[in-house]
Amino acid sequence: TLTGLGMRTGYMDKSGAFPRVRREFMADAVGTTAGAVLGTSTVTTYIESASGISEGGRSGLTAVVTAMLFFAAVFFVPVFSAIPAYVTAPALVIVGVLMAGSVGHIDWSDPAESIPCFLTILLMPLSFSIAEGLAAGMITWPILKAIQGKTRETTALSWALAALFVFRFALM
Repeated sequence: TLTGLGMRTGYMDKSGAFPRVRREFMADAVGTTAGAVLGTSTVTTYIESASGISEGGRSGLTAVVTAMLFFAAVFFVPVFSAIPAYVTAPALVIVGVLMAGSVGHIDWSDPAESIPCFLTILLMPLSFSIAEGLAAGMITWPILKAIQGKTRETTALSWALAALFVFRFALM
């Protein structure tokens, strides 16, 4: 998600690399860990940020304003609970369209790149779980790279994550 948002904002260089990726990943990791320790839902970079980015929000001020609005919304929960869930469908369609814009950057001619991406995109809505879709992509990517004889393009971490996801599915 962070890479997709980086492409959307133009923060990636011409070679497709994130110039200061360690800082961004560290901020994401600290937010995720702090959210888990505080007992909230996972605090991380979400693709919904693309809607804020498309409207010009690229600094931390956007996140601060959003946080203040969420805090203010707590006082309106009774009013918001009267609104049926299907009313949110247009917003979800817009987020989906923003996400689909990144699909054009996938190398569809390389099966080791396109199949994991396709499985990830397909399984998220079919399984009703972002994690299930990501797991499918994380499992298939190193395997397909190995089948192509391109194991040098993979890392030990990608193999470890694939093994953990396979283990998780085996226990389900």
